[in-house]
Amino acid sequence: MLHYRPREAAAEGARLGLVVGKKQLKKAVDRNTFKRVIRDQFRLCRATLPAVDLIVRLAVKPVKTNRRVIADEFLSLVKKLPNRPLNP
Repeated sequence: MLHYRPREAAAEGARLGLVVGKKQLKKAVDRNTFKRVIRDQFRLCRATLPAVDLIVRLAVKPVKTNRRVIADEFLSLVKKLPNRPLNP
């Protein structure tokens, strides 16, 4: 789940927040992997994002923690953001 809030006009770039609870991912290794993958994908697409605050919240327990699936899900959510100035 991706929550976003536009930042003031003077603000530069996007910011990221992550919420991953123990109810969704029991093992710390899985929680850290999830956060690491999301941070890396955010770093790669940050230049193309408008000035916005993003909160990524894991709402449903994933079936499998596959890095590629996590990255693709995050990128698909980011593509849905309004006012994206550049192409992915």
